Amino acid sequence: MLEDIQGKKVLVSGAGTGIGRGIALGFAEAGASVALHYSHSGDGAASAAKEINDAGGKAKTFQADFSDAQEVLDLGKEALAWLGGMDALVNNAGITFNRAIEETTVEQYDRLYSVNVRAPYFLSQAVVPTMSKQGSGSIINLSSVHAFEGMTHHSVYAGTRGAIKAFTRQLAIELAPRGIRVNAIAPGAIFVENYLKAMPDFEEASLGSSIPAGFVGAPRDIANMAIYLASDAARFILGQTILVDGGTTSWMPFSEDFKEAFGGQFGQGYVPGT
Repeated sequence: MLEDIQGKKVLVSGAGTGIGRGIALGFAEAGASVALHYSHSGDGAASAAKEINDAGGKAKTFQADFSDAQEVLDLGKEALAWLGGMDALVNNAGITFNRAIEETTVEQYDRLYSVNVRAPYFLSQAVVPTMSKQGSGSIINLSSVHAFEGMTHHSVYAGTRGAIKAFTRQLAIELAPRGIRVNAIAPGAIFVENYLKAMPDFEEASLGSSIPAGFVGAPRDIANMAIYLASDAARFILGQTILVDGGTTSWMPFSEDFKEAFGGQFGQGYVPGT
């Protein structure tokens, strides 16, 4: 599988932190040239690119505000020009937010849908002509367990992740005749910096004990799946949203008190009014 990735040209959106950064590093370790996108602070993407280049790989960072559709389209063009083609696009960038429906503003709703749904749609649009001309390519979207199961106060976020699931299925059928495979990954609990930002008292071990696997996942767990989906080993897989969740969605948590509001607060710093 890793031999398939040698020399591939890959764009990873939201590559400055968390899962996206792990995916970018994973592809680079497998021998791919990687374009790393970031939205605002470029420190994380820059350090990842430096790590890749220092190790003898090829990486470059690109900035684009995903609430601006034109910047999304421009990112696709710029990354294609630098890479000289595109073998895999990983639509990872996304933001999360939790609030009761009666407290959610139009601006907050629009921000999540513009970043989580509109941006991957038009970034895919930007690279499809090149992949079609090549007769090959892989588009990998990031969804979430929220597309499969409910949680209080996540109606906006879950809606965006459900939209990605449906978009993945539909686009896969549209692009399959051109040799382009489209799939999605739905991560469960993956330890990223945002957990500590949203929940200062977050305890990884405590959350891990509630997951059938017995531990919280790491960005590399998602990177491994992305690399697999981009490889020829996954040639017969398309239109699927694959859960990588440690068994979370296989468990029926009837004992959970679903009437209690979630205690953390996501969206701080990037969703208006949080």
